[in-house]
Amino acid sequence: MGLKIQNVKDASFRTYGRVVEGFDFTEFLDVLTRTTPAPDHVIYVASDANLEALGVAEELKNNCYGGLPIQIGYCNGTNTKLNCLEYHKDSEINIAANDAVLLVARQQDAAEGPIDSSKVEAFLMEKGTAVELYATTMHYAPCSGKKDEPFRVAIVLPRGTNGDKPEIVCKNEEDKRLFALNKWLIAHPDTDEAKQGAVIGITGENPDIADLI
Repeated sequence: MGLKIQNVKDASFRTYGRVVEGFDFTEFLDVLTRTTPAPDHVIYVASDANLEALGVAEELKNNCYGGLPIQIGYCNGTNTKLNCLEYHKDSEINIAANDAVLLVARQQDAAEGPIDSSKVEAFLMEKGTAVELYATTMHYAPCSGKKDEPFRVAIVLPRGTNGDKPEIVCKNEEDKRLFALNKWLIAHPDTDEAKQGAVIGITGENPDIADLI
């Protein structure tokens, strides 16, 4: 059976995360929509001062991260492919200003080596929805939720994540995946990331949802 788009509100998403409820994101999503670009490719900004200045940012820091310092940025643009899978040693919160599709997989399925792309699942995150992706959920850039429509998704992570990669001496196979600060990444061979030296760890086809939206 091929890839199908489920919904983050479905029970099947519980393996990967949860819908974050109880927050008022009205102003937050308005600022995200008005002040951030959404080009015909994917862009990522780790920290955006306009988003971090809003009152809900403090609530996210205290309620969702127990007071740990956080950064709030965004991943915007147009995309239909998986390309890579990354994970952090903590949860990540995504907040959607447009319909977006998350392509996710379990870190456990890549623990002993490469993961076949048939293990990847797709979930629609509807406009206005916020989700927590658990630390064991591998993910990458969101995909467009509607054909030819760009997405805007706010990304909340511990401060510093995705910054410069620390210099380490590799002690095991996972260490080779370290691609940036608090970012472990595996790539499909047909990607720019693979050409940049990322570990090639995704076999099979590079999942593409273009025909599903």
